[in-house]
Amino acid sequence: MESRVLTGATIRGLSLPSKPAARLAGNSSFPTVRLTGKLSDGGNLICGRQLRPAILLEASPVATAFCSPVKKRDNLRPCLAAASSPAGSSDSSGGAKVGFLEKYPALVTGFFFFMWYFLNVIFNILNKKIYNYFPYPYFVSVIHLFVGVVYCLLSWSVSLPKRAPIDSNLLKLLIPVAACHALGHVTSNVSFAAVAVSFTHTIKALEPFFNAAASQFVLGQSIPITLWLSLAPVVIGVSMASLTELSFNWLGFVSAMISNISFTYRSIYSKKAMTDMDSTNLYAYISIIALIVCIPPALIIEGPQLLKYGFSDAIAKVGLTKFITDLFWVGMFYHLYNQLATNTLERVAPLTHAVGNVLKRVFVIGFSILAFGNKISLQTGIGTSIAIFGVAMYSFIKARLEEEKREKQLEY
Repeated sequence: MESRVLTGATIRGLSLPSKPAARLAGNSSFPTVRLTGKLSDGGNLICGRQLRPAILLEASPVATAFCSPVKKRDNLRPCLAAASSPAGSSDSSGGAKVGFLEKYPALVTGFFFFMWYFLNVIFNILNKKIYNYFPYPYFVSVIHLFVGVVYCLLSWSVSLPKRAPIDSNLLKLLIPVAACHALGHVTSNVSFAAVAVSFTHTIKALEPFFNAAASQFVLGQSIPITLWLSLAPVVIGVSMASLTELSFNWLGFVSAMISNISFTYRSIYSKKAMTDMDSTNLYAYISIIALIVCIPPALIIEGPQLLKYGFSDAIAKVGLTKFITDLFWVGMFYHLYNQLATNTLERVAPLTHAVGNVLKRVFVIGFSILAFGNKISLQTGIGTSIAIFGVAMYSFIKARLEEEKREKQLEY
């Protein structure tokens, strides 16, 4: 997910109120508490609408308040039933009443995945159609962010969600993240405008390679040899696809590569800017900062052309109404698919996250080829397939390593 900000962070937090256990047990205003997933799989303790990292059972004040001693690998859900349901809310069988979202979490998560893919595919198709008659990626990038910012401001005005406060310290941490997000977004759009959508996404399949390189040589983290070997098919596949891609040009290729580097550094800065703010508010603030960063280059690089003939040519081709509605909807789809991606990835384990990201890229490449009828050579098709296979292998191995690391931490 190119726009996922807190890479490696699938949680958002709000500290539980520190009251005596006896008062909590009798207080009907105590927020709903439950655990999603097994503790051994890194389950997340949910308090109201917020998430906390997996908590060792014996170290949890909530667990000791409501549960008898149990093994730390036990599931937390049964022993917290009393806390999650006020008196009189039990059904005839004595169990706590649960809503549809809690009763069928897999269906809800599946719906999130579907909407993420659907909005992503629609965005890519509509975005490319706009570039076919309005080839100004800097301005269109500003529109993407502007529509999203307006959406966020309107949501804040009705407290859906309630705006989280921000201070100067958090702002300083978010500015580098937003700047990298802005650069990656703009260069991605430059590439989309210059070459086929499928080719841009093939180049962007190299992003894990840049992430691994940055982790090894910038952050000083040790990358296992198995991860490096899994990236070899990605490099080979992208190279094969680039050599025979019919829409290849250096502007599209270099822009996609710069986008990969930008999103890699966004990931690095994101790790330094870990925050308890929920993802919806966090992405809103990053969008606002990124919009401010994107406006000056758009005015300097494309402003004179837009005023001279850019707007008039586009209106002459498709009409004023279609031109405005296309820009509005592409901005809405951009913001919504990024927000849905963040919300979706918060609900799943790292391995599911890896599968989701790989399948998303396959969907976008496949649907873009069908939508625009792009002709690809046999070598391009084989190279793209090899690259996607390499990304899948890398994602699976990395997710497994993360799960094993988490399980070892829980054992101690």
